[in-house]
Amino acid sequence: MSAAVRRASGAPAWRSAAACLAAGLLLGGCGDGEGPAKWLGTPSPSASGGGAPAAGAAGIGDPYFPGYGNGGYDALSYAVTARFQPTNDTLTATTTMRARATSALLSFHLDLAGLVVDKVTVDGRPARAARTDDELVVTPAAPLAAGAEFTVATTYRGRPRQKENQALGSGGWLHTADGAVAMGQPESASTWFPVNDHPSDKATYRFALTVPAGLVALANGVPAPEVTAGGWTTWTWAEDTPMASYLATAVIGRYRVARGTHKGRPVVTAVAASLPAEGVASRAMARTTRIADYLETVLGPYPVSAYGGVVVADDRIRYALETQSRPVYGPTFFGATEPAEDVVAHELAHQWCGDSVSLARWEDIWLNEGCATYAEWLWSQERGVRTAAAEFADRYRRAPATLWSLPPGRPGAERLFDESVYQRGAMTLHALRVTVGDAAFFRLLREWTAAKKDGNATTADFVALAERTAGRSLRPLFDAWLYGTTRPPSPTAG
Repeated sequence: MSAAVRRASGAPAWRSAAACLAAGLLLGGCGDGEGPAKWLGTPSPSASGGGAPAAGAAGIGDPYFPGYGNGGYDALSYAVTARFQPTNDTLTATTTMRARATSALLSFHLDLAGLVVDKVTVDGRPARAARTDDELVVTPAAPLAAGAEFTVATTYRGRPRQKENQALGSGGWLHTADGAVAMGQPESASTWFPVNDHPSDKATYRFALTVPAGLVALANGVPAPEVTAGGWTTWTWAEDTPMASYLATAVIGRYRVARGTHKGRPVVTAVAASLPAEGVASRAMARTTRIADYLETVLGPYPVSAYGGVVVADDRIRYALETQSRPVYGPTFFGATEPAEDVVAHELAHQWCGDSVSLARWEDIWLNEGCATYAEWLWSQERGVRTAAAEFADRYRRAPATLWSLPPGRPGAERLFDESVYQRGAMTLHALRVTVGDAAFFRLLREWTAAKKDGNATTADFVALAERTAGRSLRPLFDAWLYGTTRPPSPTAG
C-alpha cells in the first residue's frame, strides 16, 4: 500500500532463523510457508488434525489481530456471484468456497460483516448458520472429517459497509456517486463476501459482478467477455494465481477501460470517466507494463496472471493498494506535480512482495512495504532521476527521531502503516545491499521471490536466506535496522 499521507520489546522474531540454519533448513525451515499459518497462536482443540470433531477456531491466531481469519480449514477457491444496484446500494450474492478441513470439524467460521444471510449449504445439504459479531458460524448437517474437501455456498444480501479503525483507517466497501469501490488493508473482503480473511490462507478466485448496463465492474485477474441482458451487464474475472483475501477488489462505476496484451497476459487499465482523458493518471497507467518489465530485472519473472491498474476519482480514497494484478489508485497521486510513476512502481513491486510472496503474519509487513518502497528508489534511478544510494543518504540524514524510535520489524498493530515501516524498511534493504554487495543482494531478491512464489513468508525466512546468500551471520544488521530504537550506524561494504 502506498499512502498520500501515511500515519505514522523482547528478542527479534527472526532469531529463530539461527536454529533453522543450524538444522540445515536454510529457507523457510521453521514452517512450510503454505496455507494457513499453523504456528500462529495457541492451537485450538480442533487443530490437532485427529480425534473427535470439534468447533473450528474463530481466529487464525495472528498476534496482532487474533480475530482475523478462522481455524480448522484451508480455503482453496472462492466463486463470488453478485448483483449490485447503485441506486440503493444493495448487493445480492452467493459465494461458494471450496476448502479442505485441517481437522475434524463440528462447525467452522467464516468472516462476514453486516450482511443478511438467507441460506447456507455444505456439500449441497442445508447447514445451520449463526451470527456472532462479524463472524458466520456454520454447522454442517454432518461433521467434516480431517483432510476432507468440502464446498460451502452462502446466499446473502444487504448494503455492504466499510470497517473503521481509528489508527488504520477505513477498509471494505465504499459507496460512490456512480457505484462502489471495495478495497482496504489489513482487512476488507469480509465486508462483501464470506471468507477466511487473513493473508496466510490464500486461494484462487472467480468474480461474476452484475451491474446496470453502462457501468463497468472491475475485479482481479483475467477477464472474460461481458454479457448484457435485460438492462444488466455481467463482468467476469478469474484470478488463478493464489491470492490473499485483502487483495480482492471490486470497482464499479463509469470508467474509461483500456485493454491489450503483454507477454501473453491480458492488460486491463481503467481511469474514472470524470478524470481528464489525456491526464497524468492515463499516462501513468500506460506505463504499467514498462515499469513491470523493469521490475522483472530486479525481482524475477512477473508472478501474477494479468497486468493492470484502476484510478478512482473519489477523494476519500487517499491511498493506493496492490490489489492483485490490478492495483487501485486514489486520485491524490495524479496531480499536475505528483511523481505519478513512483506510486505505480510501488504497487507493481507489491505483485512480487506482498501478493505472490504474502505475509504469514501482519507483524512482518516491512517485507511488503520495504520492498515496494525500495522499488520506487530503483525505478527513480532507472529513469535517471535519482540513485537509490542518494535516496538512502537523504533519508538517513534527514529522518526525524520518530522514524528511528519505531522498529519497522515490530511496529505494533496500531502503527502498522507508520512511515518507519516504509522508509526504514527500504533503508534496511539498502543497508543489506551495501553490506553484502550488489551481486549477492540482487541474487537474494530473485531467489526470495522464486522460492516463496504463491506462498507465505516471515522475517525469519528472509533473514535465513540472506545469511545463506552472504555466507555469514547478519544478526547485527537486522537487529539494528529492524528492531533498534535509535539510528543505526551508516552501513559499510564488507
